Amino acid sequence: MAQRSVEIETGDGTCPASLSIPEGEGPWPAVIMFPDAGGMRDTMRQMGERLSALGYVVLVPDFYYRNGPYDPVDMRTVFQNKESMEWIMGMMRGYTPDMAARDAGAFVDYLDSLPEKKPGGAGTTGYCMGGRLSLNAAANLGGRIAACASFHGGNLAKEDDPDSPHHKAGAIEATVYVAGAIEDQSFTDEQKDLLEKALSDAGVAHTIETYPAHHGFAVPDNGSYDEAAAERHWQAMENLFVSVLAS
Repeated sequence: MAQRSVEIETGDGTCPASLSIPEGEGPWPAVIMFPDAGGMRDTMRQMGERLSALGYVVLVPDFYYRNGPYDPVDMRTVFQNKESMEWIMGMMRGYTPDMAARDAGAFVDYLDSLPEKKPGGAGTTGYCMGGRLSLNAAANLGGRIAACASFHGGNLAKEDDPDSPHHKAGAIEATVYVAGAIEDQSFTDEQKDLLEKALSDAGVAHTIETYPAHHGFAVPDNGSYDEAAAERHWQAMENLFVSVLAS
C-alpha cells in the first residue's frame, strides 16, 4: 500500500492531505476520512492507511489549512491546558460550514481526477467534529456521496442550529451509519432521536447506534480510546463501505 502527501487546490487555497492507495490493480472505491478536532497528525494518517488496506483510496484532509502550519496536537492533554484548549477551540470555530462545504466539493473533485478511483459516488467517514463534516458532506454533495459514516460525531441534530446536518436530511442520498457514545453531551439522546426522525422522514437508509464507550472511543491517541469499541467501529465501517461502495 502506498501513502503519500498531496496538495488539493480549493477555492480558498491549498489543502495538504494524506492519500493512501491499496496495493495491486485498481480502480478502487474512494473514501474521505475527516479527522477529529485535533486535525492532521500521525494517528489520522495511520487510520487512513488501515482503511485503505481494506481496498479503498483514502483521503485524509488537513481542513485547518487556512490557519497555516501547526504542531501536531496531543489529544490526551490538549483540553487540560487553557492556552491549548483555547487554541483548538478557536480552530474549530473558525472552520465555518461554508468553508467545509467548499472543501468537500474540492476533495471529491480531486478524488474523481485520480485514475486509481473507481467511478461512482465516494464514501465519507469522520470522528468528533469530523463526524458532522461527514454528514454535511453527504447533504451538500447529494449523489456524489454514496456512503456516509460518523463516529462519536458531535452536534449532528440541533434544532436551533441552521447548519445542523439533520436539517438537510432530505438532500442526503447516501446510506448513513452513525455511532454515538454514552454520556456524550455533544450528541445526546435527544439529538439521536431528532436525527433518527429526520433521516426516517427523508427516506434515508440509515443506522444509528450507541456504543458502550465514551466520546473519542475510535481514535487511538484520545484519552478515552476504547479498543473494543474501536474494533467494532472498524467492522461497522467495513460493512457499510463493502455493502455500498464495493458492490
